[in-house]
Amino acid sequence: MKNSNTSPARLIERYWASTTGRRYAKDSLMLEAAPRKIDCHVHLLGDGSSGSGCWLRLKSIAQRLQAQVMVRAAGIPAAALRGGLDVQVEASLAGLLGGSSLDAVVLLAQDIPHRDDGTPLPDKGAFFVPNNYLLEVCARHPGRFIPAVSIHPARHDALEELERCLQAGARVLKLLPNCLNVDYGAPQHRPFWEKMAAANMVLLSHTGGEFSLPVLCRRFADPRLLRYPLECGVTVIAAHCGGRSGLWDPDYTAILLAMFERWPRLFGDNSALCTPLRCRTLPLILPDNVRRRIVHGSDFPIPVNGFGPWRMGLIDRDIWRRSSQQPNVLERDVMLKRAIGFDEANLTLMDELLGHR
Repeated sequence: MKNSNTSPARLIERYWASTTGRRYAKDSLMLEAAPRKIDCHVHLLGDGSSGSGCWLRLKSIAQRLQAQVMVRAAGIPAAALRGGLDVQVEASLAGLLGGSSLDAVVLLAQDIPHRDDGTPLPDKGAFFVPNNYLLEVCARHPGRFIPAVSIHPARHDALEELERCLQAGARVLKLLPNCLNVDYGAPQHRPFWEKMAAANMVLLSHTGGEFSLPVLCRRFADPRLLRYPLECGVTVIAAHCGGRSGLWDPDYTAILLAMFERWPRLFGDNSALCTPLRCRTLPLILPDNVRRRIVHGSDFPIPVNGFGPWRMGLIDRDIWRRSSQQPNVLERDVMLKRAIGFDEANLTLMDELLGHR
């Protein structure tokens, strides 16, 4: 029988206790630990080769080539796409984080698409990372990997799974609504958002177009739909700040920035913005009144490159050159974001949203 002390739930409980209870003693006074520098947007991937339950579907030559570029940029041999990806991704992430100036990363699970009536649509998904596996991986790296579970709110067991993940220590939920077919405004989802709000759980939601994954409903990319969880009291991070992914995507960034004025619990992240297309969003989120609402994120394993920011005139050629020489993609992203104009407050804002300051 499996030892309950080493179950994912028990390990995660220990992980949160060690993280939230960090204190330093000096002259008999207890001082709060310094805020952690956190990358809020790091994808966990796998192929199920370790029994993880993960899967990754590369149906076309273009998808396979794109996947090879991503894993190589992450320091993973392309051969891992033919087997052993579970172990390779976890080991690579642990090494990259250990060799960076970051204290932790928020690691993301990925649910499968569902119809509005709760019917699962696994054939419509490009990859799957189950919550159980995510919790197990995070338990192996306490204080370093922060779990962001993924639960489609239309699932028949959505509330039960949410409660289970909360009991296991999860405090972040990740959704990609346009690819998972999540209608935030569906009335039947309100109890789900209310439960998240009551637990102070953060929703990290993709906004804007999506280039890397198949899209099921383009209109769900609109950040205005975030008002439904916000009305229920959920703290929301709009990933990518509603910017464009492809050339012809609508740009929702101005809409999101207008929403900042109404919703104090709404934030954005700067993940994947050091890419040639998404970099167009950067100048819009650099003004002081906007930048303080932006959380640092990389979108690993999306490749990080200084070409886009250089093309936008946000960094000079020397910064672009020096960043290209940094082999650690997590640290390269931090380096570029600092040079662009983001600062320590952006790196530590996720820690504040998690309530650890």
